[in-house]
Amino acid sequence: MQITGLFIYPIKSARGITLPQARIEAMGLAGDRRMMLVDPSGHFITQRELPDLARLTAIPGAAYLTLRLDDGREVMVAPPRPEHRMDVAIWKSIVSAAVADDSVNAKLSAWFGREMKLVFIDGDSRRMASAEWAGENSPMAFADGYQILVTTTGSLRALNEDMEKHGEGFVGMERFRPNIVLDCDEPWAEDTWTGLEISGIRFDFAKPCPRCIMTTQDQQTGSREGANPMPAMGRMRMSADRRVAGPLFGWNTVPRGEGLVSVGDAVSVLGMRDGWAIKQR
Repeated sequence: MQITGLFIYPIKSARGITLPQARIEAMGLAGDRRMMLVDPSGHFITQRELPDLARLTAIPGAAYLTLRLDDGREVMVAPPRPEHRMDVAIWKSIVSAAVADDSVNAKLSAWFGREMKLVFIDGDSRRMASAEWAGENSPMAFADGYQILVTTTGSLRALNEDMEKHGEGFVGMERFRPNIVLDCDEPWAEDTWTGLEISGIRFDFAKPCPRCIMTTQDQQTGSREGANPMPAMGRMRMSADRRVAGPLFGWNTVPRGEGLVSVGDAVSVLGMRDGWAIKQR
């Protein structure tokens, strides 16, 4: 088994970037979801309520960040000033975040037709994953709940086979916004893994990932008019464990070390357990 894809999403809910190699840090892949858009009250904004975020790309640079819409409009973003801060809310977490310059926020607000601000995780920010699932002192950026999402090609193939059997088309892995994609042939084998080792780094499997309406959106346009994987996930992957409700795809994973991983790296399973309880139809 090996890595077949590495992805980061510099701004939460904006477009992803494909990488040949990534550095693993305590908060996940370097550069992943270190920025987020918030409304004036500080509440986070995602594709769930603003599908057009799929049209926004963040391009890291040596000195400046470039934000680009798919129609070619761009804005350059300077590193934020640490003293320019606000408290932001992401799910149940309240995080002190650095805020982009007013000119950048005005440009983004005009692009999307609603007032918003771009905020950054920095050295003065603190957010932790659930100690129940990830253990104590497990630092997070702006991902929904955990540092890294792992998916497998075998599970996507099984999902698409069910969709096509029901005349629902098929979807690509980008719909699930993973960080690490593995070429495991066995569908849902990841339900039985306790963790992985890649390039000497241990990755603990914390909990499966419940999926939402974002999986129904084209990740280039934000459109919800195309193939929809939710019915198939409902048929095949509805959790029977009340601790994690809903349809499941992929596993939330916690890194226990730092270093580089690359596409093509060999992946070893560290341990096995009983599979996650799935409702039978």
